[in-house]
Amino acid sequence: MSFLRTSCCDQVVRPGTPQVEERPPRGRVAMLSVHTCPLAMLGGKNTGGMNVYVRELSRELGRRGWAVDIYTHAESLSHPAVVVMARNVRVIHTVAGPVAHVGKNELSNYLPEFTENVLAMAAAEDLSYDVVHSHYWLSGLVAERLRAAWKAPIIQMFHTLGEMKNRVAQRSEERELDVRIASERRIMGFADRIVAATPLDRQQMLDLYGADPERIEIIPCGVDLSLFRRIRKAEARANLTISPTSRLILFVGRVEPLKGIDTLLRAIALVVRRHPHWPGHLALAVIGGSAEDSNEVLTAEMRRLRALRAELGLEGLVTFLGAQSQETLPDFYSAAEMVVMPSHYESFGMVALEAMASGTPVIASDVGGLTYTVQDGKTGFLVPPQRPDLLADKIEKLLEQPALRRAMGAAGVVWAQRFGWSAITDQVLTMYHQLERQSG
Repeated sequence: MSFLRTSCCDQVVRPGTPQVEERPPRGRVAMLSVHTCPLAMLGGKNTGGMNVYVRELSRELGRRGWAVDIYTHAESLSHPAVVVMARNVRVIHTVAGPVAHVGKNELSNYLPEFTENVLAMAAAEDLSYDVVHSHYWLSGLVAERLRAAWKAPIIQMFHTLGEMKNRVAQRSEERELDVRIASERRIMGFADRIVAATPLDRQQMLDLYGADPERIEIIPCGVDLSLFRRIRKAEARANLTISPTSRLILFVGRVEPLKGIDTLLRAIALVVRRHPHWPGHLALAVIGGSAEDSNEVLTAEMRRLRALRAELGLEGLVTFLGAQSQETLPDFYSAAEMVVMPSHYESFGMVALEAMASGTPVIASDVGGLTYTVQDGKTGFLVPPQRPDLLADKIEKLLEQPALRRAMGAAGVVWAQRFGWSAITDQVLTMYHQLERQSG
């Protein structure tokens, strides 16, 4: 059985083909992102901040001379089996079950096959790894078996916690399976290091899972400061063909109940009701999920949101733009008056960092990592989740006070500078070297 899907594409690197390197790598990392590929379009199924994290950390490690292989589930026959993503960095699409999109819970049934095929790939190229860096609970389960074979330490980052998602779930279908909770608890028991994005993330692992505090390192997520930067609003709007008089409010993220987009729609309806002269110039753009497709191909959440948009009379004001490439986001951020993140739970909130690096204030729910990422009253506002009335108040305040928007935008740019990927990678490499010394 083939352990990698093959393709006729030029970019395919055949298993067993010797890899040409300019010089011996400083170390090798097996980066595991089982359920989602770092090359995927953001805002679609299973794609979001974790994809950005894996991609940008791997790129920076590659620039530092580390060889990084990102192992992910093969979802499409149109993609090369092995893609050279950046200097010293490869994405390896590994067969496990159907070569198609597979839901996260279903994908757990194919982890043994995924693991065997990763081991076969490494054996075919005579590779050994210095560290296994796994992301999300599915990858953590794979990492345990790989450590046994390679004798390499495991660094685990969960990105979200099942226990926390269950605490904010509003419907039974939003709850995580017991197997996820049990797996997270087990992984926290055997991983050599666990990365928490914020002090609050760390405390939740201690309180909800009984994790060993000595194994947890707090390392925040990063932002690409060369991509996300201030662009003149007029220029950004011209690039997007947005009217110069439009007052754009922006949401960026996956379209799922946890993101609280319904709260944002209700808040916008309140703003319009209070200011009936604004709708001609006000616009809300939702980036993520599907665009204005036929009802049959939409997810249940997108159908719910479209119905709510019609119920609230916002069809001429709210546009669902679908997933957008990372390269277009700087223009959207810079064109917007504000970015709103009405989530019920976020472990960190990378969208907030991207917006602030672009000089745009953020209004976010006072939950999870957003309480750390957004400086309330300085780079934006924090409001209680599921309170459209309070969210509407802050939206109005930023729309009515351009000087406040500018001041918060400027403060956000300064705050975001400390989260550049170079600084974050320094912290990750310190952790790698500590484990290397301990194992040596």
